[in-house]
Amino acid sequence: MPLRRVVPYLMCLALSCMTFLAPLVNASDTSQHDLDLVAIERAANNLPRLHSLLIHQHGDMVYEQYFNGRDASQAANMKSASKSVISALVGIAIARGDIASLDQPVSDYFPDILADAAPAKRAITIENLLTMEAGLESTSNRNYGRWAVSDDWVRFVLEQPMVGTPGSDMIYSTGSTHLLSAIIERASGISTLEYAERHLTGPTGMNITYWSQDPQGVYFGGNNLEMRPRDMLKFGQLYLNGGEWGGRQLLSREWVEQSHSPHADSPRGQGRHYGYGWWLRDLAGMQVPVAWGYGGQLIFVVEPFDLVVVATADSQPGDGRYMQLRGIYDLVETHILAPLADR
Repeated sequence: MPLRRVVPYLMCLALSCMTFLAPLVNASDTSQHDLDLVAIERAANNLPRLHSLLIHQHGDMVYEQYFNGRDASQAANMKSASKSVISALVGIAIARGDIASLDQPVSDYFPDILADAAPAKRAITIENLLTMEAGLESTSNRNYGRWAVSDDWVRFVLEQPMVGTPGSDMIYSTGSTHLLSAIIERASGISTLEYAERHLTGPTGMNITYWSQDPQGVYFGGNNLEMRPRDMLKFGQLYLNGGEWGGRQLLSREWVEQSHSPHADSPRGQGRHYGYGWWLRDLAGMQVPVAWGYGGQLIFVVEPFDLVVVATADSQPGDGRYMQLRGIYDLVETHILAPLADR
């Protein structure tokens, strides 16, 4: 190729590479933010199971780094942060009229299973499932394995004994959120994945790269939904923007507010509450909405600071998992929220 053609070609190639790499912001870029990115990166590098950390504020990517061999193209299993996505789909379904209301009894959708159930079980509502106050025996923790190997996940959940009164104490149960996925399918006539693509991920440009299904083909309502960290960030931004995206109101502002308001007190300790599929955690003197997933899959939405933080991490069981989660919370509180609060 003649030299006069090679030089322009190389310049164009260099510009293309710069454009591709532009979203990755490192600790040396300190010109347009109020955070100590060097301290943030130092803290992040001390977390051996961390996969990604993204900080987005005032419409700009302040920090985006990947660790332990991960990169921006790789999806993360959101684990129980999938529950926040299901909550969004329920909000959309209610706004569209596919689901009548939060007060609608779950028994309306499962007459084949609950026809002869006790009145207390037939009284469980959509809202009770969203707030983890269904009163059913949990299918998480010690019961998770038996549930996951059962032939019919929906029936298994609904046939659990009542151990509480609907609308009273919080009983964390992945089965409750899975029922919501099954309800979306029965209410809309299409799969939960297709419903998400039509009304949530499609309009925002998010991409679900994988989502497991139960033996009947219902998409897993409380686990195993995979997205890239940048797509998780978009999901957080949707809530930060009050449900609006690109001039369209995908979620009502009221739904966002109610999702991020405490409806149940967590039995896991003080300073933790539960909204509609979102945890609310006391951090830096604030109550911060968090989409939480096992092992450190986290989306923090901090409206007072116009801020979204995403973290993903190794979710495999093993030594250091609890310390890893605590370390991510400490990083976010100490190096991001506290400095912004001080200012």
